[in-house]
Amino acid sequence: MLHLQTFGDLRLIETNGDPVRYPIKGLLMMAHLYAGASHELSRYELAQFLWNDVEADLARLNLRKLLSRIRETDGGRAEMAFDFTATTVRLNTQVVSSDLDIFRAGGSPLERLNAIAELTQRGFIGNIKPATKLIDAWIRAQRDAQALQLRQALLDALPDAQKPGAARTISSAALQILERDPKDEQVRALLHRLSGGSSLNESLPNGDDHARVQVKRSETGETPADIERISPMPLILPRLVLLPPTSKHADAGLALANALIEDVTIELCALRNISIVAPHTAGQIRRDSEKAAVVARHSIAYLLDTRLSEEGLFAQLVYFPTDEIIWANRFAMTPDILPRQRRLIAQQLTMSVARELAENEEERLRFEANPEAYHAYLVGSSLMSKLTLPHIRRARKAFKQSLSHKADFSPSFTGLARTFTSEWLVTAQGNNELLHLAEQNALRAIERDPASAAGHRELGVTKLYLGDVDASVAALHLAEELSPHFADVIYSHADTLVHASRPGDALAKIKKAILLNPIAPDAYLWCAAGASFFLEQYEEAIAYVEAMKDKAPAHRIAAASCAMIGDRKRALFHRQRAENINPVFDVEKWLAIVPFKEHWQKELYREGLLKAGF
Repeated sequence: MLHLQTFGDLRLIETNGDPVRYPIKGLLMMAHLYAGASHELSRYELAQFLWNDVEADLARLNLRKLLSRIRETDGGRAEMAFDFTATTVRLNTQVVSSDLDIFRAGGSPLERLNAIAELTQRGFIGNIKPATKLIDAWIRAQRDAQALQLRQALLDALPDAQKPGAARTISSAALQILERDPKDEQVRALLHRLSGGSSLNESLPNGDDHARVQVKRSETGETPADIERISPMPLILPRLVLLPPTSKHADAGLALANALIEDVTIELCALRNISIVAPHTAGQIRRDSEKAAVVARHSIAYLLDTRLSEEGLFAQLVYFPTDEIIWANRFAMTPDILPRQRRLIAQQLTMSVARELAENEEERLRFEANPEAYHAYLVGSSLMSKLTLPHIRRARKAFKQSLSHKADFSPSFTGLARTFTSEWLVTAQGNNELLHLAEQNALRAIERDPASAAGHRELGVTKLYLGDVDASVAALHLAEELSPHFADVIYSHADTLVHASRPGDALAKIKKAILLNPIAPDAYLWCAAGASFFLEQYEEAIAYVEAMKDKAPAHRIAAASCAMIGDRKRALFHRQRAENINPVFDVEKWLAIVPFKEHWQKELYREGLLKAGF
């Protein structure tokens, strides 16, 4: 016997579990025949299915070659799977079984629902990119048919909903159906009856097909042109994934936290303007080492990331296109209150997430209305994760390319501003032309989107390096008010507070940014090192630098910190690294252009740099 696995990876295996080496086209042909009613097709039909993008004669020749390869496969054992004639190919179902049999199997309604749900969540033929439009259309049609069978199995199982464990099975299947079709109101209603009703009540959007943007008119009564362009767009539901919680310590609380997130997942399915990723997929994303790539592949716009610790359950809502944390909160999870407050916590979390999603939707629509500009912007943003001159200049090129697709794309102006300030920092030559270019682009971003924190943040950073510390603090204070959970804004505010001679406030703020963004970028740690240095906490400053993946920007502050505690060996090490990166660095020239509000900071930094040998 041979077994054809069609869900997950398409492959053929023997009874003992060993894989059979088989041509991909042969596996597709086998799946196509198995799914058919008669398990038999003419050679012409199969040739057209597998090679409909070439001439008919060439398609038949390709089929003959494929059948010849099958005869040779594994010493001819696999040939028994087919009966070949001069005009037809028939699959021998006495020899071949398949996971597709689950759709035809009997059993109790609950057992059948559970089996179909477990099968379909793996995805039909998920590992093969269709070679032709006909194959792609067939795979899509099969998935549609399987989704209908899952839905029917759900309806058939409803009379058994009161049986032990039934509610969980039915809820899981309902979530899977809604992930595929968020507009299935019957399944949505069934899910919420099972969960005891929605906590969102009348605050839910009405689910119509109009744009999910509140159109605000200007004082003249006219509707802004950009909103008019967005409003007629067809409804494309953004996707939200609720990642199951993680914990450094395995304990009973983690199971309760997982149950809580399941409650929230069900609650959020009441929203008509969001597509919820099913828990099975969410679990796979959580375990994947390349989360960002998986999230992008699944076209996910929002992530609710959760972590359990001794302080409780920490949850943060992340807008993936800009990597912005748009909301974060912590919920008490002590064993004595959780069992009776689980439902209340779930409702509070649900309401917060729903509110933030609604407020962020206008920005999402702006991004999706300009996919080419958005893609180039993402390329530039990814390059800015490394503060090296080649990366900065490549990012600048990408941001300019983004603006060539949409000349008023505000995020790309903020990106350009960041490239100029970053180059000013890395080169350490005091080139004010770079700062003026940064200021111009930040103002352009604000002009096009005054409600966005990003433009005000870049303006604040630029004002700092231009020496206007008070204007910098004001701009970043406004940016943080506009987006109080945006970790990058909080980091920039902290950095400015260091230069405003408020290192204690700066350190508290950068620690908040690190709490919001625990896998902290190097820039956060660099800022924390600077704040610690000016608090004369030199060991802490060195520890922050050591935690950086790329220590290149922070070698000077590390050298100064080591020198201040008398560690000459490490001070020499960091000074030499800094000089290798920038051999023309001059202490007095640099101190003349770095803005510090109070003189004591400049003197303390000078002392550390000179002691380190600069």
